[in-house]
Amino acid sequence: MESEVLHIMDIKELQNHATNIRKNIIKMIANTNSGHPGGSLSSADILTVLYFEEMNISKENLKGVDRDRFVLSKGHASPLLYSTLCEKGFLNEEDLLTFRKINSPLQGHPNMNYVDGVDMSTGSLGQGISAAVGMALSNKTDNNDHRVYALLGDGECEEGQVWEAAMAAAHYKLDNLCAIVDFNGLQIDGDIKKVMNPTPIDTKFKAFGWNVITIHGHDFKEIEKAFEEARNTKGKPTMILARTVKGKGVSFMENNAGWHGTAPNKEQCENALRELGD
Repeated sequence: MESEVLHIMDIKELQNHATNIRKNIIKMIANTNSGHPGGSLSSADILTVLYFEEMNISKENLKGVDRDRFVLSKGHASPLLYSTLCEKGFLNEEDLLTFRKINSPLQGHPNMNYVDGVDMSTGSLGQGISAAVGMALSNKTDNNDHRVYALLGDGECEEGQVWEAAMAAAHYKLDNLCAIVDFNGLQIDGDIKKVMNPTPIDTKFKAFGWNVITIHGHDFKEIEKAFEEARNTKGKPTMILARTVKGKGVSFMENNAGWHGTAPNKEQCENALRELGD
């Protein structure tokens, strides 16, 4: 009974982290009147588990080699990464309010040269997962047992470079690599199946030689279990297909492609924060 209570408390703590991350996503995008809220909100639960339970990363090892790495392959969701780094204590909320401002290190796409905790500069879709494959291969070559994680968008899987990276990862048996696809079904032009249908993403990754796990991307227990399975899978990389809701947590943004890259105005920001419990 005691362990069950502790687990429930852990889930509540994760929920609090995810809510804070979502609030800061809304605040920073509204403050600068620019950014991508939809796909940032949909992945907040995934990054919460990744940064607060799964990855070996802390202030003490942030600049070192001996830690896990994360690549935001869908780099336009930079508010998600910056908000998570803030929640982790690597940035402060004042930093977030400089997002996309002149001379700010927090650019619209993350730049590893300017922000501690950003492990790869990303923006052009498909290149992030390719870089993650290289990082995982380097770890294998150097006998470094730390892991590499990459978050992709489902629309990003329309890029051919994603599949070249998938082929290479399986060929080199990169079991230290875990990719997560944020499968919210929408991209900037609408339904992914109508724009350029990349589905079935799960069976395609399986055909390329990956271990594939399909989960509900807002269920912390399923996310935790998937990462555990990925860690225990040997001889092949793992892809977690996370079924999510674009704009998750803000009712008027949910499942609405129009919020892919649209900033909320002052009233919408206030309404969104109210829904999130501010």
